Amino acid sequence: MGDLVDRLSEVVGAAQVLTGEAISPDYSHDESLTATPGFPMAVVRPRRAAEVAALLRIADERAVPVVARGSGTGLSGAAVPHGEGIVVSFERMDSIVEVDTANHVAVVEPGVRLEQLDAALEPHGLVYPVFPGELSAALGGNVSTNAGGMRAIKYGVTRHHVLGLEAALVSGQLIRTGGKYVKTSTGYDLTQLIVGSEGTLALVTEATLRLQPRSTHAATLLAPFRTLAEVTSAVPRIVHAGVGPRILEYIDALTMAAITANVDLDLGIPVEIREAAQAYLVVVLEGNDADRVEEDTANAGILLDSLGAIDVYVLPPSAGAELISAREKAFFVAKAAGADDIIDVVVPRAAIPEYMVKVAAIADEYGALVTGCGHVGDGNIHLTVFQPDKSRRVGLLRAVYQQGMALGGAISAEHGIGTEKLDHFLALEDPAKIDLMRGIKAVFDPNGILNPGKLLG
Repeated sequence: MGDLVDRLSEVVGAAQVLTGEAISPDYSHDESLTATPGFPMAVVRPRRAAEVAALLRIADERAVPVVARGSGTGLSGAAVPHGEGIVVSFERMDSIVEVDTANHVAVVEPGVRLEQLDAALEPHGLVYPVFPGELSAALGGNVSTNAGGMRAIKYGVTRHHVLGLEAALVSGQLIRTGGKYVKTSTGYDLTQLIVGSEGTLALVTEATLRLQPRSTHAATLLAPFRTLAEVTSAVPRIVHAGVGPRILEYIDALTMAAITANVDLDLGIPVEIREAAQAYLVVVLEGNDADRVEEDTANAGILLDSLGAIDVYVLPPSAGAELISAREKAFFVAKAAGADDIIDVVVPRAAIPEYMVKVAAIADEYGALVTGCGHVGDGNIHLTVFQPDKSRRVGLLRAVYQQGMALGGAISAEHGIGTEKLDHFLALEDPAKIDLMRGIKAVFDPNGILNPGKLLG
């Protein structure tokens, strides 16, 4: 190990190679509720892409596992270190290289955080519209997991905004994929292959991101419904109405009570309506013309009323912002309440009512409490599971995932596979697809040093 540390120190400097007690516990875990923390042999903190490439070459020569780390906000165990490997932390690679207003792109290093990029873009009237709910998340991690969030109904997920990458390979080479253009028909799309690969193919050292104009006006509607089926039935009608919602979110009654209590938020909903509501639909509209936003808000309210909403509330701007912020903190509320797991299944949005009926039956079968909220506009459902018995919880999760896939969905919409969904993924996915993925992995990483034990086992 001493010789390895010396080699790593030659690349980044001795002060940027942490070992033993110098490794903070923060490096040992991500935000997964179930992943077992671990400490690596060393944490290395490069500052330049060339250093990342050199580190990978050294690790590959010695068959030393490498785990990339951004800000550690992932929820699947993908950033948990390997005990006999090194962590490459991108905390020092946190520069916004360029904001190109003519091409509406930003070029960023992987350690740049969402809140940092948002603050830099605001003066230009631009926005990077992917907000996965944790603004301290780093862009490199978002790219590696194809992060989504509540705004996916309008803007899509991370892969829809990554135009190009710089990435370090285990050979010690740096490659560039894509660029400041929105379409190409020039060979395989290596950019999109690396997006969502959870650090198993290459380490992203720079990303070129598509930007959008920043809206100046917004309105938040809150509509309580008696059943979740009514909520999901309303969604395609709202989408078809042409109002272009930025956010279309469902929150069940238990989750709504918990997240609003957590921030002491009173939305002014009468007790009798709260007692009658099983689920809520949150609709956020935006635009640069105040009159148009007001007109769309009025039309959406009329439509929600006709679709069976118990009532429709247009929240004051401050209350609307507080509700969205409270929803983004749902994970931490569930964690504080003692949740045993939080998962992110995706199904076709029209299948959500049927799926939730099946989830309720599965929860009863396994003696569990399952609550939820989700990005109902794109079928992404976040389920909070309370079942402390591990064997029963594993059985419940397998059944929940299996039902989602049977309805045309997938195990993970935005959190990734990591270690915590690995067994379910390998058991339920088409073996031919798994073999193909492993073949791709072998081309990029023949010695299997990049994030071993994650995604593909």
